[in-house]
Amino acid sequence: MNLIIGLFVTTIDTLDNVRTFVGNGKIFADNIQNFSVNAYRRVDLEAQLDHSVDVVRATQLLKQRVQAIPNVTISPPPDVEILRFTPMGPVLAVRPYCNNQSYWQVYFDTNRAIRESFTEAGFPAPEQHFALAGSALIERRDGHSTAAAN
Repeated sequence: MNLIIGLFVTTIDTLDNVRTFVGNGKIFADNIQNFSVNAYRRVDLEAQLDHSVDVVRATQLLKQRVQAIPNVTISPPPDVEILRFTPMGPVLAVRPYCNNQSYWQVYFDTNRAIRESFTEAGFPAPEQHFALAGSALIERRDGHSTAAAN
């Protein structure tokens, strides 16, 4: 990474090779996050589950699979916990830790592990569930309308 500090502007060449100009007023007035100073960082991903999936089983499967990904740290171990609930089902926070140089490899491998774990376990894809009140007209292929049963 290249860094040039001028009188009014600081020029940074980022890791993805984008030259960024930051006014020094921003540098002195705003918060700055340094993603490379610490030995490791956390990858934050989410995994949406269907309502019918056993959350404990899904969590165990993901923990085992993510721990086996190359460059995921042993300490701290990956976190896989319920993050929130949606109309489709629970959402898991999937958070492995890795060194800075391995961040994107771990990010993409973890996404792949989520997909493969759930597919191999036979978990259904999450679906939005709707309940309709009252009657509705259904257009048939022959062009006629039919009232739907309540």
